[in-house]
Amino acid sequence: MKRSAWWLLCGLLSACDQPAPQGYAGLGQQAGGFNQVTREHRLAFPRDHGPHEGFRIEWWYVTANLKDAQGRDWGAQWTLFRSALRTGPETADWNSPNVWMGHAALTGPGGHQSGETLARGGIGQAGVQTQPFRAWINDWALQGGAGIERLHMVAGGAGFRYDLRLGSDRPLVLHGDQGYSEKSGKGQASYYYSQPFYRVRGEVERDGMCIAVTGQAWLDREWSSQPLAAGQTGWDWFSLHLDSGAKLMLFQVREAQGEAYRAGTWMGPQGEVVALEAVQIQMHALAWVTQKNGKRVPTRWRVQVPEHGVDLQVDAVQPQAWMDTRFPYWEGPVRLTGSTGGRGYLEMTGY
Repeated sequence: MKRSAWWLLCGLLSACDQPAPQGYAGLGQQAGGFNQVTREHRLAFPRDHGPHEGFRIEWWYVTANLKDAQGRDWGAQWTLFRSALRTGPETADWNSPNVWMGHAALTGPGGHQSGETLARGGIGQAGVQTQPFRAWINDWALQGGAGIERLHMVAGGAGFRYDLRLGSDRPLVLHGDQGYSEKSGKGQASYYYSQPFYRVRGEVERDGMCIAVTGQAWLDREWSSQPLAAGQTGWDWFSLHLDSGAKLMLFQVREAQGEAYRAGTWMGPQGEVVALEAVQIQMHALAWVTQKNGKRVPTRWRVQVPEHGVDLQVDAVQPQAWMDTRFPYWEGPVRLTGSTGGRGYLEMTGY
């Protein structure tokens, strides 16, 4: 349900003399004039790989679980967020209503590093096009062809960089009800799809040393105008590659009062896709770690989906994977043990 964009982009809105956000990340705030998410709408491709100007916020988000020749775990994150300051179409000048934010991170044996870059729309600094597909901000890029079956992903920051090639011949996964993904019990929702089946080959660079890596990656695409309810305070999101060949997406959006809203998607090894409801999902934080900035977050979880035989312990590869960005959050690769092994990514906000 990607996710941190909601908080980050609303921060951008408030920084640009917009009304102060209300509720968590400002996204419980009414989005008058912007398009609303409806259950009846059907996604279409390659159109929906591109931007959706009538909606307030959206993102292109890739996480990659990687290994080097020594068997060491690495993780790479590439993110592009678009936020509309007001309604109206894109313009080819400084009057553009869009602002863009990029986040990149590399996690590995030497720790976790992150980078951030900002751009204004309309002047060529950042954007997304569909034919051929290209998403970019400054010199960071996610570039494909007629679709997103093959992607070239590059980004970097202080002391790190990566250059990765992604490919998949598997179909996209539509979450929720054919891409309509609820985020609360009060009707807030987003459009949400993923490509969780990428195979990856390339290299990561840390402090001038290049290391060849291979692995698997997961792309999330999501857009909305008001995805949260006013009382929601943060979320925990899991994208998991099971050794059985199955994939599992789970999230919970925590409430200031009352139970968290939970949902997910089971993607079986034979290709079956099943939407999961709250009653089918159990999540329990097992161990907490204090970050360098004093924030305390759970970096070990037990995740269960009994109907599909899932009973996993989820451990952070690097517990100090705090995204030290303008609006910080935790995100990093995880290892799976229990009913099966595997790898994945975890994101946590609002702690």
